[in-house]
Amino acid sequence: MSANSSAARSAFVALGLACWLSLPAAAAESVIPQSALTPSGQFYTDMIGGGIGGIVVMTGGGNAANVGLASGRNDDGFSGPIPLGYTLNFFGTNYTTYFANNNGNMSFVSGISAYVPTGPTGANSPVISPWFGDVDTRGPLSGVLHLRDDIANQTILTWDHVGYYDTNDDKLNSFQLVVRGPDYAIPVGEGTIGFFYKGMPWESTDTSTTAAVGFGDGADDSIVLQGSNLAGLNAVVEDHHIWFNQNLQPVPPVTAVPEPETYALMLVGLGFVGAMARRRARRS
Repeated sequence: MSANSSAARSAFVALGLACWLSLPAAAAESVIPQSALTPSGQFYTDMIGGGIGGIVVMTGGGNAANVGLASGRNDDGFSGPIPLGYTLNFFGTNYTTYFANNNGNMSFVSGISAYVPTGPTGANSPVISPWFGDVDTRGPLSGVLHLRDDIANQTILTWDHVGYYDTNDDKLNSFQLVVRGPDYAIPVGEGTIGFFYKGMPWESTDTSTTAAVGFGDGADDSIVLQGSNLAGLNAVVEDHHIWFNQNLQPVPPVTAVPEPETYALMLVGLGFVGAMARRRARRS
């Protein structure tokens, strides 16, 4: 091979490497197995008491005519930035404020009015999505989004019996998001972020036929529940909950440990079974 040919080949390889390095990184999507869901049928606030908090009044997004209504009724609106009262590390970045979005999610940096559930993958802001769907609370029978932040280092957003686009209220979904700061003393079996679901009769709206559950970093990387953006996800999450740790990994539920009295009864039972077995052995 001539010196000129060698130099040309080296230049070609270098150009190819430079082009490859300039390509955007492929989006990464991790999947949370549906088996990580725990049957419950309760909100977290049902367990601790104290209610779901006040109505979230939307300050931006959506139809301008719906922004600022004291009733909280809106379509595609959001509220924020709202102070967390703590620092939340999410996908490696620290946040002290958030946006509460009507379409089933909490976001950072900016509010999200998007209603077709391409998220959490593809959302234009970092997002936590207990139910990314086209929520529409303008129907007279629909509930609205509520915020409870009276517990230190904890934020609770509840979409209470909410309808779907376009102003439909014949089916109403109820779901809740719990987010905790680093100073919250997390009980065993719980986590930093929790998704809770009660009745979830709808996923199909006038704009979309599916919904998504999970997390996105605003740059196409995501962690989604198995079945997101596929038909039937509402039936999967209904009457379930799931906790995640700081690394956005599911927290296994605590296995109930029998009380001492239960152990005693078990031992008595085992002794009875053993005695019966010896008696039968002697008779034989």
